[in-house]
Amino acid sequence: MSDEERESKTDVHELKEDLGVVSEKIPGLLKGLRDVLYSKEAAENMADAVGTFYKRLVEAGIPREEALEMARGYMINLREVFKGVKKGIKAGEGVHVRVDDDEEDD
Repeated sequence: MSDEERESKTDVHELKEDLGVVSEKIPGLLKGLRDVLYSKEAAENMADAVGTFYKRLVEAGIPREEALEMARGYMINLREVFKGVKKGIKAGEGVHVRVDDDEEDD
C-alpha cells in the first residue's frame, strides 16, 4: 500500500470518527436550543420585545393601527424563525451519520 493510500485511509477513518461525534452532539445541542426558545423566560422576552416594538412605533408617531400591524408582522417573523429552529430540532432527533468505504478496518 502506498503512502498516499495509507493517508487516504487515515483521512476516511478520521472523518468517520468526527462525523460520529457530530451525530452524537447535534441532537443535544438542538434540544437545548429548543428549551431556551420555548421556556417561560423566552416567552416573556418575546412579549417584551413585541410590546417594546409597538410602543416605540407609537412614540415615533406611527398611527396605532399601523403600529399594531407592524407589531403583528414582527411577531410573525419571530414565529417563523422559531418554526425553522423547531424543524431543525425535529430533523436533528435521531441523527445518524454513516460513512461507508470499500476498505475494511485494520
